[in-house]
Amino acid sequence: MADESQPELMTVKETSEYLRIPLPTVYYLVQRGQLPAVQIGGRWRIKRSLLDRDVLRKEDEGGQPTVLVVDDDPALQALFKQFLKKAGFGRLVVGSGAEAIAIAKKQKFDFVFLDLKLPDISGDEVYSQLKLIHPDLPIVVITGYPDSEMLSRILAHGPVTVIKKPLEYDQLNLAVKQLGHKGAGAGV
Repeated sequence: MADESQPELMTVKETSEYLRIPLPTVYYLVQRGQLPAVQIGGRWRIKRSLLDRDVLRKEDEGGQPTVLVVDDDPALQALFKQFLKKAGFGRLVVGSGAEAIAIAKKQKFDFVFLDLKLPDISGDEVYSQLKLIHPDLPIVVITGYPDSEMLSRILAHGPVTVIKKPLEYDQLNLAVKQLGHKGAGAGV
């Protein structure tokens, strides 16, 4: 489908198809202000040009690094959003493995923060799928269970950065710097 045939203002359903993510996820992202949406007559409309620029990064590939955060804990999602915004990263935060895999098929990220305990797919399976899609993608694993079998399966793929829960701002900063990016300076 050519871009010209797509309307500038898309419905939630059109956005779901365009991004290839579930309809409830689009509503979730719109309500949290993570997708460029406006309300017209009580219905959400998503601006395709802003979606392409800010979410899919179709233009301006040399801009800020983009990060995918896969974690279903709202408190950790908030910490990541605050930290990554301060560090100047483009970010997309999702709460399930299926969402992460669907988005990774559409967009390349500079790196991923991946929680091992997700509501739908095990973290090691999400890790494997992301590596199949983007073999060179740096993935930072987040876990409260550093001795888990799941983490052992991931480590079998090769070395990986692991951050132990509870997360702290300084740990995030260090992980980002180890990946070769500028950190966010002092704590929150």
